[in-house]
Amino acid sequence: MTETDALYAVSPLDGRYSSRTAPLSPYASEAALMRARVRVEVEYLLALADLEATPLEIDTDEREHLRGLYEHFAQKDAQLIKKLETEGHAGFEATNHDVKAVEYFVRHRLPEGSDASAWIHFGLTSEDVNNLAHRLLVRGAIDEVLLPALYDVRDALAEMARDYRDVPMLARTHGQPATPTTFGKEMAVYASRLGRATGRIRRATDALSGKLGGASGTYAAHVAAYPDVDWQAFAEEFVTEGLGLEFEPLTTQVNPCDDLAAVFDAFRGANNVILDLDLDVWLYVSDRYLGQEAVEGETGSSTMPHKVNPIDFENSEGNLSKANSDLEFLADYITTSRLQRDLSDSTVKRNIGAAFAHCLIGYGKTQAGLEKVVPNEKVMREDLESTPEIIGEAVQTILRREGQEDAYEQVKALTRGKDVTLADFRDLFDDLVVDEDVREELRNLTPAGYTGVASELVDDLERPE
Repeated sequence: MTETDALYAVSPLDGRYSSRTAPLSPYASEAALMRARVRVEVEYLLALADLEATPLEIDTDEREHLRGLYEHFAQKDAQLIKKLETEGHAGFEATNHDVKAVEYFVRHRLPEGSDASAWIHFGLTSEDVNNLAHRLLVRGAIDEVLLPALYDVRDALAEMARDYRDVPMLARTHGQPATPTTFGKEMAVYASRLGRATGRIRRATDALSGKLGGASGTYAAHVAAYPDVDWQAFAEEFVTEGLGLEFEPLTTQVNPCDDLAAVFDAFRGANNVILDLDLDVWLYVSDRYLGQEAVEGETGSSTMPHKVNPIDFENSEGNLSKANSDLEFLADYITTSRLQRDLSDSTVKRNIGAAFAHCLIGYGKTQAGLEKVVPNEKVMREDLESTPEIIGEAVQTILRREGQEDAYEQVKALTRGKDVTLADFRDLFDDLVVDEDVREELRNLTPAGYTGVASELVDDLERPE
C-alpha cells in the first residue's frame, strides 16, 4: 500500500498504522489465507497419494512442483484465485466460493499430464480446509510476530527491574502513601506477570487442533469411497504429523473452536497485564516519578509548548482495550454454531487479524514508551522524605515484637490523619519503655530505608516461567 492509499484506508490498521501492522500481513491477509488453503489442499493430495488404497501416484518432481504452489505463492497467484472466484478463468466458471476457487487454482497449476485433478479436495468439505488453514495462520502469527513482541516488552521490564532494583519509591495503596518499595521491584512484578501470561499463550498455541471429518464430521464421503480405510487414523496422522496441529476427532462440520477461544483468552490475559502497566506508568509520569525523553521536533500539545505527554502508553491502552473487546467477542462467537454448521463464523474469523493487529500496535507502543522513560530518583526520594508516617508500620511491628499490646494504637494516635515528622516519631521513641538498643533501632528507621527485601525480589525473575 502506498502512502496515498493509506490516507484513504477505511481502517487505521491499514492506514495510519499500516507500517506497524505489516508484520502480520503474511498471516492475517486474504492472500495469506489463500496460501494456507493451497498448502492444506496440496499436502492432503500428497497424503492421498501415499495411501495404499488409492491409485493416485505422484512422483518426486510433481511433489516438488505442487509444494512450490504454496512455498513460492506470489501476488499473481492470489490474484488468479480471486479471479477464479469472481470472474472465472481458463474454462472454469466463477465459483462465488473462495475455497472452490483454491481447488480450481491447484487443478489449473497441475503439471501437464498429471492424473491428480480428480483427487484434489477429495471427500472434503470447505471447513476441513478452512479450520486447518486458520490455525496454521494463527500459530504463525503468534510464533513469528506476537510472542516476540511480548517477549521484547517482558525483557525491557526485566532490564529496568535489574537496573533500578535499589531505587526506593513510595508505594500507594488505595492511592494513599504506603510501605515503600523500589521502582525495580515494581517493574519486576510486571515482568513476572507477563512471563506467566506468555507461557499461557504458548501452551494454548501448542494445543491448537484441527479436524478432517467431512461435511458433518462422520467421514461419510471417505468411507463411501473406501470403506476399508481407517480414515480416522489417516486424518489424525495428516493433522498431527503433516501439519503439526493437535487432532480433534469429535466435531460437526465445524471444528468447535474451543482451542482458538483459549488462545484469545490467553492474549486477553497478557493484554490486561500490559494495560495495568500502562495505567501505572502513566500515573508515575504524572507524579514526576518518571521523566520522559523529549523527541527533537515533536509537538506535545498544539497550544502548550512545554508538554511531553505519555502518548505511547495512552495509545497502547486504547489499542489493547480495543483488542480485548475484539478477542472477547471472537472467543464467545466462534464457539457456537447452529446445529452442524452455519456460515456466520466465517466472516467473524476474518477479523482475527484485526484483533491481533491491535495487540501488536499496543505492544509496540508500550515498548516505545518504556524506552523513553527514566526514573527521577530525586523526586522519589523527596516524596519519601516528606512522608515519614510510612515508617509507622515498622514502628508498631517492632513494638509488638517487644510485647507492647497497644503498639498499633500508639502509632495510630500519632499519625492517622496528621502531618508528622521524624522528630515527632523520635519524641515518641524517647517516651517508650524499651531497651536502649530497641530505641536506637527505632531511631534508625527511615522511609527510604524501609523497603524490606524489595531489591532481592528482583532475582526471582531468573526463575523459569
